[in-house]
Amino acid sequence: MTYRVAVVGATGAVGREMLAILEEVDFPIKDIYAVASRKSLGVEVSFANRTLRCEDLEQFDFSKVDIVLMSAGGDVSKAWSEKIGKQGPIVIDNSSAWRMDPDVPLIVPEVNPDAVWDCKKKNIIANPNCSTIQMVVALKPLHDAARIKRVVVSTYQSVAGAGKAGMDELWDQTKAVYGLGETEPKKFTKPIAFNVIPHIDVFMEDGQTKEEWKMKVETKKILDPDIEVFATCVRVPVFVGHSESINVEFENPLDEAEAREILREAPGIAVVDKRENGGYVTPKECVGEFDTFISRLRNDPSVPNGLAFWCVSDNLRKGAALNAVQIAQLLDERGVITPVIA
Repeated sequence: MTYRVAVVGATGAVGREMLAILEEVDFPIKDIYAVASRKSLGVEVSFANRTLRCEDLEQFDFSKVDIVLMSAGGDVSKAWSEKIGKQGPIVIDNSSAWRMDPDVPLIVPEVNPDAVWDCKKKNIIANPNCSTIQMVVALKPLHDAARIKRVVVSTYQSVAGAGKAGMDELWDQTKAVYGLGETEPKKFTKPIAFNVIPHIDVFMEDGQTKEEWKMKVETKKILDPDIEVFATCVRVPVFVGHSESINVEFENPLDEAEAREILREAPGIAVVDKRENGGYVTPKECVGEFDTFISRLRNDPSVPNGLAFWCVSDNLRKGAALNAVQIAQLLDERGVITPVIA
């Protein structure tokens, strides 16, 4: 039993990662297509032991596929996802275009898998923001155990979250600093090499950035509308891998030892928490991994029922491509879509 899959935005960093992960998890594929904008027509991308030539988004017949993994940006998704869904396939969209649409489920498979059935309203499923995904994976089992009231999170987000242009800017600026050259920012608002920037996405009227707002509203939609979230999102000079310092206040007592054991048993999580030099995970170590890593677990006595921990994940994988592929696996496991007989 196999599926016909199209990856839209196949030439981008996340699109290429989607293709790699489809192969890595051995997703049951009958036919696979690489799709991109007209300017990428004919560009070659790799899948398994073969090469795919990109087809033109505007000319592609989406009625011949079952699943579309969309990673072409919000504007493209707004213009195309609903049209594609009406042709039959289910679109799993990696942009912010559909996340807060009430008729589109926002899914992290370890957190709210039952929401997958809601995709039939528009044949679209939204992939959450990268910083939200890793946080709710960690919060879900703790919320089930002691019910979360409030979360305060500070993020340390890699430049990969800004795409290839962000990664190029860090590389070019780092070389320029060592060569005593110019380090004028283009993608970011200030130089990112040897710096941190407390500004991701646009500013909103209340002073928070849209990235911070996303973490709040997406957590409420995915996990529980009663949870209060306050975020500060910071871009750091790391190529890949987002880190988060998370402080949680619960309704009920939850000791750090109990929390540690709960997280050890939770899906998609690896706990590395030794109170010694190197007894924690950094973003460099999480690159290429599927898990969300938890370290530095400790009680916070400054509030009733407080807990703090460090959370690290590969934002190109669990924060984007992997989560999208896991949603495709969920569609298969739950029988939401009908496979093609191989």
